Amino acid sequence: MLYQVRLSVTYHYARPASGGRHLLRLLPAAIPGVQDISHDLIAISPRPAERSEFIDFFGNRTSEVTIACDHSEIVFTATCKVDRLFEGPAEDRSVSLARLPAEIVAVSDLGPASPHHFLPASPRIRPVLAITDYAREALATAPTARAAVEAFGLALNRDMRFDGGATSVDTPPEEAFAHRHGVCQDFAQIMIAGLRGAGVPAAYVSGFLRTVPPPGQPRLEGADAMHAWVRAWCGTAEGWVDYDPTNGCFAGADHIVAAVGRDYGDVAPVSGILRIAGGQKTSHAVDVIPLPAG
Repeated sequence: MLYQVRLSVTYHYARPASGGRHLLRLLPAAIPGVQDISHDLIAISPRPAERSEFIDFFGNRTSEVTIACDHSEIVFTATCKVDRLFEGPAEDRSVSLARLPAEIVAVSDLGPASPHHFLPASPRIRPVLAITDYAREALATAPTARAAVEAFGLALNRDMRFDGGATSVDTPPEEAFAHRHGVCQDFAQIMIAGLRGAGVPAAYVSGFLRTVPPPGQPRLEGADAMHAWVRAWCGTAEGWVDYDPTNGCFAGADHIVAAVGRDYGDVAPVSGILRIAGGQKTSHAVDVIPLPAG
């Protein structure tokens, strides 16, 4: 499936900022067999005094920019074409949960995709007994690791309520879980906490999700979503699988991967430091538009 993707992130400052340095993870990376990227561009206003590009440890495309002038607003706009090649997982080749620890131990590679990076606690996701117990109950009868991932995701989708105003970007998973509501970030980080607690390596995926308007309704510009889901390691034969607990499904043709990390802190679209006094407001808009093939 071929898409035109556009993401715009705008920061408004109550008082002018005198400068800042930002890390941007706005553009998807090319993933062999999963998605191809072309015609990619990041526009920044005001124009940065310095700019460099690099690939971070987890393989995410990252831009580092320095803004030297005073500014009351900054706008980051990323555009690209994405050919999404992956439509969903094939036949389940994963091992049982009982065999998974031995398969993890047998992995000697410590590269970006190694499961060893995604089993311990990370800065934003720590072990939570209530979430671990909930996860173990949800996956107790699953015959394989991949089936366990799906069972846990479906349980969260059933028991959690999506509420766009219930949490913030800094809400810890245990708080969102206690109230059983949140946004896609909360669903993903709760699922990661539970999987890790049950011995399944799990990563945080940020990306884009194409949305389909109700029948007879026009597609609204900017109405698509910056999204988050989970990547779980299910053994050597199966490898990593992507699951979207917010929607209760494996990631497929409508899910476009932007960045992967241990938690939101590793994949935040915009992060950095800023010299400012006063508050700020943030807004963003996403368009994921299907294009004709060829």
